[in-house]
Amino acid sequence: MSETPVLDDRHKRERYEALVDALYQDVYRYAYWLCKNGALAEDLVQETFLRAWRSLDSLQNDKAAKAWLFTILRRENARLYERYRPDIVDIEDQSIADLDENEPDQRLDRRMLHEAIATLDKDYREPLLLQVIGGFSGKEIAEILNLNNNTVMTRLFRARGKLKSIFIPGGDSDDDLDDADLEN
Repeated sequence: MSETPVLDDRHKRERYEALVDALYQDVYRYAYWLCKNGALAEDLVQETFLRAWRSLDSLQNDKAAKAWLFTILRRENARLYERYRPDIVDIEDQSIADLDENEPDQRLDRRMLHEAIATLDKDYREPLLLQVIGGFSGKEIAEILNLNNNTVMTRLFRARGKLKSIFIPGGDSDDDLDDADLEN
C-alpha cells in the first residue's frame, strides 16, 4: 500500500515532464508574443507550468494540454497586468538606441509584421496569435477564448484584412465588411 503514492507521484512527474518537453517552445513563443520581453516571457512560462503542475490532475485529456496551457498563460499574463504598476521616468533622461540601418530585409519584414499585429485590437490580435503561434483551429480558439466559432472565424478574417490593408495601401480593407454587416 505504501508503493501506490510513490507510483502515482512518479506517474504525475513523468506526465508533467512529457507535457513540458512537448509544449514548452509553443508556450514560450505565445508568451513572448503577449509581452514582447524575453525575460518576462520566461517568468510567465515558469508560472504557467507551475500552475499546470499544481492542477495537473484536472487535465483529463492530454490532447487538450496545449489549449489548457495557453489558457493558463493568458490568465497569468492578465494577472501580471492587474498588479503591474509602471515606474514613471522622465523622458528627458532617456536615450534612444541607434538602430542598425544595415538590417537584413527578413528581419525588417518580421519586425514590421510584429508591429502591425501589435496595432490590431485585442479582439482581432488574440485569435490570430492563437492560430499563427499556437497552431489552433478555429474551434479550439473559440473554446480557449470562450467565443462562438463563427465569431472567431470572422475575427480571423478581419485581422488578416486589417494586416493586408497595412501592407497593401489602397487595397481592400475590412471597413467595407463592417458596412456590409450593418446593412444585413
